[in-house]
Amino acid sequence: MQMFANPQTLRNEILNLAASCGLDSPCYAKMLDYTIRLFETQGLGKEYYGYHNISHELEVTYVTLIVLKWKSILTNIKEDDFKYLYAAALFHDFDPQKSVDKPHEENVIRFLTQDQNLAQLLKDADLDINIIMALILRTTYPWRGELKEHAEEQIAKCFENSNITRGDEKMQAYYMRLGWLLSVIDRVGGYSLGDFTKAMDMAKKNAHALAWPPSFIVKRSVGYFEDLLNTEAEMCETVLHALPKDMRKNFMDTVTGFLNLRQQEIKIQSEYLYENLRLVPKIEPMRSRQDKDFQALLFEIFNELPTPLQINRENFVKTIEDPVTILNTLRVGGTDGQIIGFAKGGPLENYALRPEIIDGNYGKHNTVFLEPIALKMGYWGLRGGSEMRHLFTMQAHSMNYKYLTSFALRDVIQKRIEGKEKAEFVTKFDPERWDYYRIEL
Repeated sequence: MQMFANPQTLRNEILNLAASCGLDSPCYAKMLDYTIRLFETQGLGKEYYGYHNISHELEVTYVTLIVLKWKSILTNIKEDDFKYLYAAALFHDFDPQKSVDKPHEENVIRFLTQDQNLAQLLKDADLDINIIMALILRTTYPWRGELKEHAEEQIAKCFENSNITRGDEKMQAYYMRLGWLLSVIDRVGGYSLGDFTKAMDMAKKNAHALAWPPSFIVKRSVGYFEDLLNTEAEMCETVLHALPKDMRKNFMDTVTGFLNLRQQEIKIQSEYLYENLRLVPKIEPMRSRQDKDFQALLFEIFNELPTPLQINRENFVKTIEDPVTILNTLRVGGTDGQIIGFAKGGPLENYALRPEIIDGNYGKHNTVFLEPIALKMGYWGLRGGSEMRHLFTMQAHSMNYKYLTSFALRDVIQKRIEGKEKAEFVTKFDPERWDYYRIEL
């Protein structure tokens, strides 16, 4: 379970911790409230589709303060620099006008230097913005190749512009290490504040925001944690030892959980490649759809979708039982085998889609809407989703629908346009690149 269910709870905890770290001046509370207000007014509150929302920003700030309270690390960090780590953590993804979910550090720096309200808050706290920018630039990920070289060039300019670090290699190395500390906290923090369910939700949001196919989620998550624990072992161990036992356990349980899922994926893929695994789509009769156990099983699979893709969640059972709903499942081995996925949809008029969508067919009762395909983790990438989508299309055609609409990744839609399908974009969404499209049946 997530330790902090909403930003307000987390805000109060941050203020309590900040005060215990000597950051009890009103300016620090004002910084915090300004950040929360700006994120929420820009649509980047906790309901935002991506990973880098206000919850992430606050979680990193909270965990930074937790680490600062660990006594044995304080000999390596000057107490006067607590305020720099606090501000850098709070503003590290401060990119309200983002063009993609993952904040671009240059956009963050631009916003920090141009926002007049923020400039006054930093002045009130007697903070050198150059040090804050240097710390934020050090959170660039991954810290290698061109990204690293470009960030280092910008950091060098920040150090040159600051009276604290100009010409002082020792102080520059000190702040680079603080930036490294913040970088690792940034990547550990959220995963230490909840159970594996929260961790998986974070990973799915990140994948959705980066337009990854679902089959990449577990594989790339494992790579992410292995890089953290191996390539950055020294600082990662420092951060983990600074966390309370329960938070440390949360993080390691998450790592173990993803490793176990990856092993299951490899086993499933191996069986599929050796043709020991048959995936069979099935049109489900109404008697199955009215069975409570069947509904519960489908809802469990539905819950594995990223939150932004859980369309009409509150009416899930009602739509399963509705005779106008088209529903087919994917089963293992045969038509009576284990259910591992499903495709569901119905008349376009039954859905309240995003207000930006203007579909000229709405109200003509000639279009079926296909909800995002739902599959259990481990079975993505084995063409089961395509099999269900094709069966759904055949069902819709037999019911005399002229068009099918749905959401998909922009690259996937483009391939369908270039292929044999009569597909077209209806509404494109940025920065998600998860677009609404139409197919003529």
